[in-house]
Amino acid sequence: MSQLIVTAGPFTFEAKLELENAPKTCAAFLRHMPFTSKIVHVRWSGEGVWMPLGELDFGVGYENHTSYPAPGQIILYPGGISETEILLAYGGVHFASKMGQLAGNHFITLTSGLENLYTLGRKTLWEGAQEIKFEMV
Repeated sequence: MSQLIVTAGPFTFEAKLELENAPKTCAAFLRHMPFTSKIVHVRWSGEGVWMPLGELDFGVGYENHTSYPAPGQIILYPGGISETEILLAYGGVHFASKMGQLAGNHFITLTSGLENLYTLGRKTLWEGAQEIKFEMV
C-alpha cells in the first residue's frame, strides 16, 4: 500500500509513501490518487521542481516537515503564508517563497530512477512545464 509509480516528463520513478513519519499527509494525498499535475522549476528554493496547487486544501498541518529536502524527497506545503504546493528536490533545496523560508511535509521518497532526477530538473528549467502523475503500484 505504500509503493507508488511517479511518471514525470519522460522519466519513471518508483517511490514509497512515508506512512510512519507522515501518516496524515499520506492519507490526505491518497484521497486524491491518481494525482496528476504539471511541474515547473522552483523560483526561490534552488534545485527543485514544484506543483503550484493554489487553494487546494489537503486538510493537514505540519508533520515530518523540513525546509531542506534531499534529492528524491517530495514535500507538501499545506498552505498558509504561501499557496499549497508539492515540491520534488533534485539537488540542493532551501525551501522558500517570496515571503521567506517555508517548511513542507516530507511524505514521499523516490526509490529508483534517481540517476534521471537531475536531468528531469534541468529539462524542466530549460524546456518548461512537464507532466507528472502519481499512481499506486
